Amino acid sequence: MCRKVRRLSITVAVVILSGTLLAVGVLAATDISGTWDATVQTSAGNGTPTFVLKQDGDKLTGTYSGTLGNAAVTGTVKGSDVTLEFDVSGTKVKYSGKIDSAGTKMEGSCDYGGQASGTFTATKK
Repeated sequence: MCRKVRRLSITVAVVILSGTLLAVGVLAATDISGTWDATVQTSAGNGTPTFVLKQDGDKLTGTYSGTLGNAAVTGTVKGSDVTLEFDVSGTKVKYSGKIDSAGTKMEGSCDYGGQASGTFTATKK
């Protein structure tokens, strides 16, 4: 009887520890702070902007520099979902995408205030 109880106790401990480690991994978001080189393809043309991002919890701030000039960026990171928003000459631009598990690549869609839309990929330097 003692061996069965001991085995059961060990099994329960392993299951609890595994669940705890999984939960910590899921809750700990990848920090995407840094410089990102992007490639954008839209209905109005293509571009290669650079984003410099700073993450604080699930909030992002930073800068965009590219064909449209320079702009302050705000956004969010929730799990693998990322959004980046900025205004250029009165046009609200929004990028929405997914971050890979390593936190070094993101891809998704972009909208330039309804004037153009397309896709983007970005790689962290």
